[in-house]
Amino acid sequence: MARGYNGKLVTVFGGSGFVGRYVVQALAQRGYRVRAAVRRPDLAEHLQPLGLPGQIMPVQANLRYRWSVERAVLGADAVVNCVGILAPSGKQSFDAIQSFGPRAIAEATRAAGLSSVVHVSAIGADANSKSAYARSKAEGEAGILETLPGSVIHRPSIVFGPEDDFFNKFASMARLAPALPLIGGGQTKFQPVYVVDVAEAIAKSVDGELKSGATYELGGPEIKTFKDCLELMMEITQRRRLLAPLPFPVASVMGRILQMVPGAPLTADQVALLRSDNIVSETAKADNRTLEGMGLEPTTLAAILPSYLERYRTHGQYDAHPVP
Repeated sequence: MARGYNGKLVTVFGGSGFVGRYVVQALAQRGYRVRAAVRRPDLAEHLQPLGLPGQIMPVQANLRYRWSVERAVLGADAVVNCVGILAPSGKQSFDAIQSFGPRAIAEATRAAGLSSVVHVSAIGADANSKSAYARSKAEGEAGILETLPGSVIHRPSIVFGPEDDFFNKFASMARLAPALPLIGGGQTKFQPVYVVDVAEAIAKSVDGELKSGATYELGGPEIKTFKDCLELMMEITQRRRLLAPLPFPVASVMGRILQMVPGAPLTADQVALLRSDNIVSETAKADNRTLEGMGLEPTTLAAILPSYLERYRTHGQYDAHPVP
């Protein structure tokens, strides 16, 4: 429940998305008025119950059009960018959304008289990566920091939560598929982080509690391999499926074929990403640029996954708590 308004307005680009909605809620709970800048305000009605009446207002904005970005930041006291895509679709390309878009936000924010942006990137952002996703994330970070050096960057590992696109995707596949693919043998390491923890970290940035100009790496308390994650998902959903190792070269070919289909479950670029581990660096730990370093205790997978994966059991959540 929101504690009342604090008089400040925050523009959140991508406020209706998976991470964005939790950021909106965390800010509303702190008393901020929130302007959720989204492509389809008519599809953002789910944000209204997250705050007091009139506290959250969706507005139309598209990162491909500078004028809409400039309009969205006018009068704001802080700006957050949560926009990101896992795969390109039509005009929503990596270059447009994750490279050009952050720079456009930073330039509009500077023109509005503000000195920083809170930007959500990803662990693995790398200008020299073979993955277009990772390169565009790095270019987005560069565009932000070159324009507003005092900005705060957050790089989460794989984010989990009720609307995630990782555990939900594979749990849904396991309903019908006799086997699940272990890309590259399933040994890629992740550090899954709970979406509420990510939102709290971002809200701390808006509150001014984190170091300006710093890049934070957000990971959960456990490091899991790709195989570990699938086994945990199957344990919770009570579905036994064969885990079939899929060498990277074979997976790349499959990804190139599948990516021609809208909403493809796998792309060649995602396979390239899986060649590198996705965990918090030792440097970030040493510098306290982590959730623990900012005073947050990361949430475990076991505490959250059953709350939304039980519905994938044969008889849904009713399988989880049978009546004696």
